[in-house]
Amino acid sequence: MKKVTSQMESPLGNVKYIPLNKLSFDSKNPRLVEAGQPESQKEILRILWREFAVDEIALSIAANGYFRYEPLFATKEDGRLVVVEGNRRLAAVQLLVDAGLRKHVGATDLPKINATAKKALDTLPVETCSRDGIWQYVGFKHVNGPQQWQSYSKGRYIAWVHNDLNVSLDDIARQIGDYHFTVKRLYRAWMVLGQAEKEGVFSMEDRSKRHFSFSHLYTGLDYPGIQKFLGLSKEKSFDTRSPVPKRKLLSLGELCGWLYGSKSKQKNPVIESQNPDLRILDEVLVSKDGTAALRRGLPLSVARDIGKGDEQLFREALIAAKQALQEARGKLLTGYEREVDLLRTAQEICDLADNIYREMREVCSRRPKKQRSN
Repeated sequence: MKKVTSQMESPLGNVKYIPLNKLSFDSKNPRLVEAGQPESQKEILRILWREFAVDEIALSIAANGYFRYEPLFATKEDGRLVVVEGNRRLAAVQLLVDAGLRKHVGATDLPKINATAKKALDTLPVETCSRDGIWQYVGFKHVNGPQQWQSYSKGRYIAWVHNDLNVSLDDIARQIGDYHFTVKRLYRAWMVLGQAEKEGVFSMEDRSKRHFSFSHLYTGLDYPGIQKFLGLSKEKSFDTRSPVPKRKLLSLGELCGWLYGSKSKQKNPVIESQNPDLRILDEVLVSKDGTAALRRGLPLSVARDIGKGDEQLFREALIAAKQALQEARGKLLTGYEREVDLLRTAQEICDLADNIYREMREVCSRRPKKQRSN
């Protein structure tokens, strides 16, 4: 296989100018599949315009023309030239030369170009290739390079290269310049998602929110509590098509439900934002009581407190109170202007602290001290 030495270097070097009307969008493009797997060319164009900032490229081409040293890459499929790399650029050119298409997608604010500029866009530089012949180039550019896809699209693409082209995960990582286990982690997450759908414990179509946050799963699988909850083996979970053992499939379904909710069951996900909710979920799943609370439908914050138990919560509350009072003392000379209400609040804190201390002493006198286990 040929290696790509530069993000701008062509992997084939056989550019020909192809009429614009002979080029088709790629319905198998990972980003398009993520957006709902459209079939018609007009629907693909609409999604590209709506979701993928085609306007930026169109404005650049309108002002400077098409950069001939950045060809499209196309493969011959079903009698058509399908653009496997460069769909946004193809969309930008189509919209600039066709007023009807601009109206179709709502791109009414794009600048109009003159007849000479349109004529220059009648043909575009294209390199004919096979899908498997440029995977390194596409992977470098969109998985680990300057124009990165979302994690869902990355995972899908890596799985295709590994499973269909039989390229090892180590070779994929090496050829696209990945030195942080990103390839292996994305592949594992994609296989876990596929396993959940195949085994019928989760359906992406049943998620409660339109946007699918694949990164929740991709990131969460690195957390030790989630790994233990799913029975993932640190050594064997990366390069396998079934990372989650069968005995943990129901747990996998539960995890997906907490990450993504269920439209049919009218349940919202417990993860509202990846940070800090994903870390809290990991903390909850370490505790049997916390996990049981989640299963009862209690909020994530409540499940965390139940998982910690009163002893830990009491310790954390006292430490937090001490830290807050130390901070207040440091601001006393410059921050206190003899307000009577604050003086009254300080007295209430003293009374409350005295009561807590007295009750703690009483507890100590009534029961023997716990022996710490080594």
